[in-house]
Amino acid sequence: PYGLLSSAQVRKVAQLSREYDKGYVHMSTRQNIQMNWPKLEEVPDILAELATVQMHAIQTSGNCIRNTTTDQYAGVATDELEDPRPWCEIIRQWSTLHPEFAFLPRKFKIAVCGTEEDRAAIHAHDIGLELVENDAGEVGFKVLAGGGLGRTPVIGQEICEWLEKKHLLTYLEAILRVYNQNGRRDNKYKARIKILVKAMGVEAFAEAVDQEWAALKDGPSTLTDEEIQRAKSFFSAPDYAVLDADATSEALAARCTDEPIFGNWVKRNTVAHKVAGYRIVNISLKPTGIAPGDITDRQLELVADLADEFSFGEIRSTHQQNLVLADVPMEQLYALWQKLQAAGLATANIGYLTDMIC
Repeated sequence: PYGLLSSAQVRKVAQLSREYDKGYVHMSTRQNIQMNWPKLEEVPDILAELATVQMHAIQTSGNCIRNTTTDQYAGVATDELEDPRPWCEIIRQWSTLHPEFAFLPRKFKIAVCGTEEDRAAIHAHDIGLELVENDAGEVGFKVLAGGGLGRTPVIGQEICEWLEKKHLLTYLEAILRVYNQNGRRDNKYKARIKILVKAMGVEAFAEAVDQEWAALKDGPSTLTDEEIQRAKSFFSAPDYAVLDADATSEALAARCTDEPIFGNWVKRNTVAHKVAGYRIVNISLKPTGIAPGDITDRQLELVADLADEFSFGEIRSTHQQNLVLADVPMEQLYALWQKLQAAGLATANIGYLTDMIC
C-alpha cells in the first residue's frame, strides 16, 4: 500500500521471483510490484508465500479501485503540510473488497498529496486529493476528479475546493456512485471517469456528486476522531539520532568536491529531510540498457540489506518506478553510494529524461 515495504517483504519478493519467475520484478506506477512470468498453477503458492509477510494481490487488476498512491517522501518531506499516509490507509481499508465498487465501468485510481510539490501526480488520477488549509487554518481536502493518462490524457478538475476530513469517505462514495451509474460500459476506451466528466461538464458532474453526497453525508462512513487517530498511530517516526547537521553537511560537501561522481549522485538522487542530519535517497531503476523499473532478485536482496543498515529497515517504491530509502544519515551517504554503485543501482538520473516511466 502507498509504496511502503519492509526489508522482510522485499526479501520475500526476491525469493519468489527467483523460485517462480525469471529472477527479476517490475515496479509499477501504482507503487506496486509486478511478477510477469509465473506459471498459472503456481500462483496459489505465490499468494500463500506473500501472505506470510502480509502482502497480497487483491485489486491490483480489474475494474476496481486500485492501490491508493502518494508522495514517496511522505512523512519526511520538508514541504509537507501533513503526512498523507494515514489518509491513504483509511482509503485502502475502505476500498479493499468494497462490495459496491468491485465491478466499475473501468479501473479506478486515487492519489493523495500533502506537500507543496505534487509528487503524487494527483492531477493525472481519477480522483486526486490534496491536503490544504482553509482561511480558518483548518486542514481539509481539495478534491479533483477526471484526470488520467493513457490514449486520452486529461488533467483532473476541481470539484470541491475544501472538504472537511471527516467527510472524506462519504464524498468518495458519492463520486464513485455517480461514475458507477453513469460511466460508459459499452466502450472500454471511453469508460474512464475522465470521459464522463468531460461529457457531463465539470459543473454538472460536481452537482451530481453533491446530490448523491446529500444522502451519504454524516452517515455510517463518516470518520470519527478515534478512527482518524487510529490510522495516524500506524505512522510513528523512527528512532532518529541527534546529529550535528552543520558538521555533517560540511563533511559531505567536502567529499562531494573531492569525488565529483559521488557529488553528482548526491545532487541528483538525494533530497532534503525534515530531520537535521538526514537525507532522503532515491535508488534509480533506470540504468542505460535496462527496462525502466526492473530490478533483479539479487539487487532486491541488497536493497533490503541496505535498508536494514542505513534506513530503519524500510523501503519505498515510487510511481516513477524507482525506490527510496527515506531516512539515511548524511554521514553514511558515501558508504551507501559505494554499495549501490557496485550493484549497478547508483545511476544519477532522477528527474532527467532517462528517468522515464515505462
